[in-house]
Amino acid sequence: MQTEKLPKIIHIDMDAFYAAVEIRDNPALFGKPLIIGALPTERGVVATCSYEARVFGVRSAMNIKEAYRRCPHGIYMRPSGGKYSKASKQIRKIWRDYTDICEYISLDEGFLDVTGSEHLFGGARAIGYEVKRRVKEEAGLTCSVGVGYSMMSAKLASEEDKPDGYFEILSPSELRNLIIDRSVRVIYGVGAKTAEQLAQAKITTVRDILNNPQTVITLLGNYGRQVIELANGVDCRKVTADADAKSIGTEQTFQQDITDFDYLKDVLLLTAEKLSFDIKQRGLYSRTITLKVTYKDMKSITRSKSGEATDKTADIYKAAAFLFDKIEKRPIRLIGITLNNLTDTPELQISLFDMGKDVDKLDNAMMNLQLKYGQGIVKTAGVLRAEKNVNDDY
Repeated sequence: MQTEKLPKIIHIDMDAFYAAVEIRDNPALFGKPLIIGALPTERGVVATCSYEARVFGVRSAMNIKEAYRRCPHGIYMRPSGGKYSKASKQIRKIWRDYTDICEYISLDEGFLDVTGSEHLFGGARAIGYEVKRRVKEEAGLTCSVGVGYSMMSAKLASEEDKPDGYFEILSPSELRNLIIDRSVRVIYGVGAKTAEQLAQAKITTVRDILNNPQTVITLLGNYGRQVIELANGVDCRKVTADADAKSIGTEQTFQQDITDFDYLKDVLLLTAEKLSFDIKQRGLYSRTITLKVTYKDMKSITRSKSGEATDKTADIYKAAAFLFDKIEKRPIRLIGITLNNLTDTPELQISLFDMGKDVDKLDNAMMNLQLKYGQGIVKTAGVLRAEKNVNDDY
């Protein structure tokens, strides 16, 4: 009896990405503890750091004051968002030479489904090593590559031999044997709170999950069944091709119907800001912006505006507000924006609205600060006003 062929998934994780880009561009930083994020005299966190800094216990998302306490002799730098985005586009272009099914998790991490293309390149292992070689030669950076039969196995494999490593987990039995005595936190989706719930029942390792399935289900319900499947090496998630993604959107449903249309425009501005950050993190741009509105009687309408590709808050908001001004004004219970017709290539022309070069510089500066401190740490006057109106009124 012929067994079904398992998928071949590759997970690629760039090594200390922001720091590596800075070291590549300034070799004098090589071998030194480099911390990218806020400066020690500022409020903020570590975005990433070199492996030399990690020796001192510095890690991503650590408060910058704590990082400085642990590594006062380190080199501290603010992030350069545009530089990292450019490097990300370069490495993604290499990945797409081997499959068009690429799911980007962040600027420096992604999944490749090579099930249908591996035979063209001599197998998944050959692709993994070729990607490593090309990323190093063409982009001057290193990455850790994991090959697996599922998304979870590929992700775990890429973490086994960092930095600049390669590892394979090619079957559920291999995965179980690898993680059987590790913390439950190794299971995809099991965070600190879930781990604490399980620990109260003396379930702290993957072996404990497999030995006590009913207890896991009692504690976690249907989610517990998924945890048990993952502990057994069963992960049916599919790699979703971001380049082919049709849309990125978000909606706001109100507890009471809204007739204050200035307030709704403030909601649109906050929504545009969030979508701008999300799409930049993915390295994408939108050519079509769609407004969705649901009225009190549950009738929903959508209106769209297309133009040059953009990832800017101002463009997204102005298009959505333009569409909003043209719809019928009556009580609204839901409003949202969706970015359609996505591309990973920016337009050279002026985007949807001619905002000028100064806005481009401001937008890039805001993105750099958001990368350093997190989304929402820096806001324009318009966004601050919108937040105040939204929080004060509803």
